[in-house]
Amino acid sequence: MKKIVGAAPWIFILIWSSGFVVAKYGFEDADSLFFLAIRLILAAFILFVLTAALRQPLTLSRADLRASLAIGIALHGFYLAGVWYAIELGAPAGLSSVITSMQPIVVSLLAVRLLSEPLTRRQVTGLIFGLLGVFLVVLPKLSKAEGFTTESLLFLFLALAGSTVATLLQKKIGHSIPLLIGTTYQFAIAGVGLLLISIVRGRTRFELTHTSFWTMAWAVLVTSIAAVLLLLWLLNRGSAAKVSSLLYLVPPMAVLQAFILFGETVTPLGVIGIVMTALGVALVIRS
Repeated sequence: MKKIVGAAPWIFILIWSSGFVVAKYGFEDADSLFFLAIRLILAAFILFVLTAALRQPLTLSRADLRASLAIGIALHGFYLAGVWYAIELGAPAGLSSVITSMQPIVVSLLAVRLLSEPLTRRQVTGLIFGLLGVFLVVLPKLSKAEGFTTESLLFLFLALAGSTVATLLQKKIGHSIPLLIGTTYQFAIAGVGLLLISIVRGRTRFELTHTSFWTMAWAVLVTSIAAVLLLLWLLNRGSAAKVSSLLYLVPPMAVLQAFILFGETVTPLGVIGIVMTALGVALVIRS
């Protein structure tokens, strides 16, 4: 059991980072926000069935319901939709990763005041060290940012704000929410919201192909259900700063996955960045 608990953060990093790598498959046959709406609604349905099958609570108190809706809108609405739409607009994946990976610094600084969590010198050093490592990893992509616009940048900062707010809300008011049904409500509210936005915008293209089918399957079962449940579980076991620092490893892991899947090379500078990021995360986690 101890080994499983110890491996949980690394499993989370692996499957969460895959969202950046497989995202472009979804854009081939669908509009990004409509794809996400279907993904979240399917995930909500599957999770509801799973919750019922396990005979877990299917209702929430008013306070937990309000908290779940707020977390769902922030995490799945603003963060997820912001990243995917920014990439659809042409934002480079590396730049998207580095901006959203600034979240641990924002969370750590805010958690000191809002959650009364102490921030040690070692943690500060680890956070800064990790951020420098991320920049080294994505530096080649930052220098080739074709298609990057002010609009896509705004959506990436919206995503950063969403993930930051969701993390703080989970620690402040979400710790008492039953994990399964709470996440179900979070998926549902964000999915319905994105569906309405897609309909109003008239952007509801979704072509069922082999690519879109397997992309949707991975997005629903792995990056939605498995990754989010693991993230919320980790948040309930550790401080907001420590858990958020895991996101530093997402860009390096995304680069490694892109190398394995698509043959994208990793420069020596990128390798140094990966090592620096891992060290930075270790400093935060072990403080």
